[in-house]
Amino acid sequence: MPIKKIVELFSSLRLMVVLLAFAIVLVFIGTIAQADEGLYGAQAHYFKRWLVVGASFFGHKIPLLLPGGYLLGTLLLVNLVCAHICRFQLTPKKIGIQLAHAGIIVLLVGQLSTDLLSRELQMHLAEGETRDFADSATSYELIFLSGNQVTAIPEKMLKEGGELKSDSLPFTLRVKSAWKNSDLTFRAPMLQNGAPLTTNGLGRNFNFKKVEDVRKMDQLNVPTVVLELVADAGSLGTWVASGWAGEASLVEAVRNNYAPMGAELAQKIAGLLIAPQTIVAGGKSFILTLRPARVYNPFSITLLQATHTVYPGTDIPKDFRSRVLLNNPQAGERREVEISMNHPLRYGGYTYYQYQMDAGASAMAGARTPTSVLQVVRNPGWLTPYIGCAMVGLGLAIQFLYHLVGFVTKRKPA
Repeated sequence: MPIKKIVELFSSLRLMVVLLAFAIVLVFIGTIAQADEGLYGAQAHYFKRWLVVGASFFGHKIPLLLPGGYLLGTLLLVNLVCAHICRFQLTPKKIGIQLAHAGIIVLLVGQLSTDLLSRELQMHLAEGETRDFADSATSYELIFLSGNQVTAIPEKMLKEGGELKSDSLPFTLRVKSAWKNSDLTFRAPMLQNGAPLTTNGLGRNFNFKKVEDVRKMDQLNVPTVVLELVADAGSLGTWVASGWAGEASLVEAVRNNYAPMGAELAQKIAGLLIAPQTIVAGGKSFILTLRPARVYNPFSITLLQATHTVYPGTDIPKDFRSRVLLNNPQAGERREVEISMNHPLRYGGYTYYQYQMDAGASAMAGARTPTSVLQVVRNPGWLTPYIGCAMVGLGLAIQFLYHLVGFVTKRKPA
């Protein structure tokens, strides 16, 4: 019967061997491709896809069609479950093997849930600052702010040549350019060699240009979009929205870049970069910006003190420590917590790790306000690796002891 043949196919050992062989090839190609596409790019291209079309190999593009990580993982899970059901024998002789197989199933399901449901965010705090949200480290959103009303458009929807319309906005967005990574230069009066990108907002004082995407984990792609806003009465002009103006750490980087030209000029340039871009339409004023995507929480965290110590006589970091105030009015909770490198805070389904810090002697020498960056991770399936490994280990131990006991009891006394 067809159903019987399908079950036999998905429970066969040959299918498992073929899938593992494809997995080895995929891991090899995906690892090599990291040099060209970067870690996150390779993960998205090879392991977070159902099918892989084309590959990068030592700087060359090669035509290739392979099953992606999602497809291989799903088929391996189906193969393991089918084999587990078809060959299941609840006897003392097989209980260890079955428990180990069940543990591997838990590991596969846990990995899938982690990939689909986990989130990695960051919380940037200066001493005395309070935040009830965390920022995405890789995703941005286009924001139109009017009073308390916020209209957020994910960056991935901003495709060059596309048009977007929202019920909360009295105008249409026409995307003229959308760059995944960009750079900017200040349009100094004596250095303006060409026409501005636009005569509105940021474009009057800064030149933006598209640059190659970065590949390294310690580098960041900063997107920029050029938009024409069109209302019923006609065009509202062309505007530039850039991550350079929407993230405090990048504004500080621009300020530091121009600091050799004088502190006053550097401060002026940073002020022009963060100056609000205001659009008036439909009887309302809207402030336009492009910022990291935010995830809001029903509780807030205030940085009370950032501590950065080094080993005596060196500049080698010894300890990073953030003392924070956790305030949750809904739960009636208000308490102080210390977050250090090996002691994260787990609260509200999130884990807060100490990630980066600008404090201590270096911040004092530069007259900078101490700051701390917390890595915020949400992973609903964080327990599954522990449970799966425990099941596999226990199953193998039971199987080993069963055979060991059987071997010892069968030995005849000398």
